[in-house]
Amino acid sequence: MNKFHQLPFPVTHFHLPEKFTYPFHYTPHPLCVAVAAEVQKYLQNKDEWKSDLEQGKMFGVLIVQTQTGETGYLAAFSGILAGKNLHDYFVPPIYDLQQPNGFFRIEEDQISAINARIKKAQTDKNYQATKTLLAETIDQAEKAINTAKEELKEAQQKREERRKHTSDENELANMIRESQFQKAELKRLKKQWDERISAIRSEAETLDQAIERLKTERKTRSAALQQQLFEQFRILNGKGETKNLCEIFKETTQQVPPAGAGECAAPKLLQYAYLHCLKPVAMAEFWWGNSPKREIRHHGYFYPACKGKCEPILKHMLQGLNVEENPLLNDLHRDTELEILFEDNWLVAINKPAGMLSVPGKADIDSVYHRLKARYPEATGPMIVHRLDMATSGILLVAKTKEVHQNLQAQFKSRMVKKRYAALLDGTVIPQEGIIDLPLCLDPMDRPRQIVSTEHGKPAITQYKVLAHNGNRTRIAFYPLTGRTHQLRVHASHPLGLNAPIIGDELYGKGADRLYLHAEFLEFRHPVSGQIIRIEKKPDFKF
Repeated sequence: MNKFHQLPFPVTHFHLPEKFTYPFHYTPHPLCVAVAAEVQKYLQNKDEWKSDLEQGKMFGVLIVQTQTGETGYLAAFSGILAGKNLHDYFVPPIYDLQQPNGFFRIEEDQISAINARIKKAQTDKNYQATKTLLAETIDQAEKAINTAKEELKEAQQKREERRKHTSDENELANMIRESQFQKAELKRLKKQWDERISAIRSEAETLDQAIERLKTERKTRSAALQQQLFEQFRILNGKGETKNLCEIFKETTQQVPPAGAGECAAPKLLQYAYLHCLKPVAMAEFWWGNSPKREIRHHGYFYPACKGKCEPILKHMLQGLNVEENPLLNDLHRDTELEILFEDNWLVAINKPAGMLSVPGKADIDSVYHRLKARYPEATGPMIVHRLDMATSGILLVAKTKEVHQNLQAQFKSRMVKKRYAALLDGTVIPQEGIIDLPLCLDPMDRPRQIVSTEHGKPAITQYKVLAHNGNRTRIAFYPLTGRTHQLRVHASHPLGLNAPIIGDELYGKGADRLYLHAEFLEFRHPVSGQIIRIEKKPDFKF
C-alpha cells in the first residue's frame, strides 16, 4: 500500500531546504512542522488509540519528492502502535516482527514455552517442599550443633574446676576419656546432620540443574534469535548500499545492536523512501502523549534522533545524501573577544558566550580553554575550574596555577561557592520559590541527555525563585546546590520539576535562537588572599 501523502497545501508556500536535515541537532523545517500538524490531526481523530497515545510515543515525518518532482510526505511511529506494526497511514517497519508465520514469532513461541516450563518447575510442589526442607534442615543442624558445642564447653569448664581439687589419677583419666567421648559425639552429630543435609541438597541440586538447563537453553536460543533478527534488518542508504544491523553496529564501541535498534521512526522513514525511489528532503520527529517518568518528552515538541540506537544506523543511511553540517561544529565565536570580568595574578573570570565550549571537545573547534591557554601560556594545571554547557552563557572561573585550581575545585566540591543563574522558561511556574530534588544520571543510550533515576542517579538539588511572568513565560533565578550535568535544564523541564523547559533547550524543550540560561553570579573565597570575591554579570536577554 502506498504511504506517500500529498501535501494539503501548495508547496510554493515554503522554500525547500538545500540540504537534508542533520538529525541529531536541528530546528525543524517549516514544511516539516506543517506536515507534522497534519499527522497530529490524524492522531487526534483516532479515538481507538487514545489510551495507547496517552502513554506517549515518538512520531516522525519525512518530506520526500517523487521521480516526477511531486513533493509529499511520509509518516512513521517508533516501535509498535496499538499493538500492531502495520497501519494504513504510516510506513511499515524495516522488518515486521509480528509476521504470524515468520521465524521470529515461531521461535518466540518456543522461548515462551521454555519460560512456561521454568515457571512450572520453580512452582512445583515437590521442588518447593525440597527447598523448604533443605533450609529447615540446615537451620535445625546449626541449632543442634551449637547446642552440643555449648554443652561441650560447659563440661570442659566443669572438668577444669574438678582438676583444681583432685589429684586422683583414676579420676583424671576418667575426665580425659569423658572429654574424648564428648568430642567424638560432637563429631558424630556433625556427620549425621551433614549426611542428612547432603541427601536433601543432592535432590534439590538435581531439580535446580534441570531448571538451569532450561535457562541456558533459553539464553542460547534468545541470543541466536536476536542475532538472526538483526540480520533481517537489511538497511539501505542513499547510495543504494545495504548493511544489516550486525554489520552497522560492529563498527561501533558497543559492537552489538541494542534491543529495539532499527524500530525508531527515522530509519523506517528513510528505508521506505529508498525502497520506493523517493528523494528525502527534510525530516523531523515529535513526541505525542504523556512524558515518560525517567526521560523528558513534552507533548507536541520536536526532538533530535536518539544517539544509542539511531546514530550508527543513520550514519549509514544518510550516506549519499547532501546533509546539513552539525551546527555544534560551527565556530560561532571565532572572532569574539572574551569579556574579562575579574583578573589578578592567580585567577580570571570571563563571560562565556552562548555557543562556545568551556573545554575542548572531540572536534577541533574553539573553546574557552584554547583561548586562555594562548593568552596565559605560563599558566599551570587544567585552568578551567568548572564548566558551563556549550549553550549556556555566563561567568566561568579559570585558575592560572595548579594550586589555585585545586583550591577552587575543593570549594565547589564542598558547596562553598554560591551560584545564581538567570533563565527564561517556556511555561508558567506557579510556586514562587522552592527546591527541586531529582537525582540525575546519564542516559547511556542517548548521550549527552540526562535522565531522572532514583536507582542510579546522583543527588541533584536546585533552589529557585520566580522573578516575573510574561504571558506563558517565566523569568526565574536558579541557585544550584549541586553541579550535575544539565541539572538546571532537566529540573526546569521534567514533569516532577517545574515542567517548564528553558527557552531554546533543544534537548529537553524547543529550539530557539539560543538557550536562555545565563550564569550571572558567583561568590567564592580567594585561594590566596582569603577575601570573599563576588562577581556578577547580568544576562543580555529579556522577556
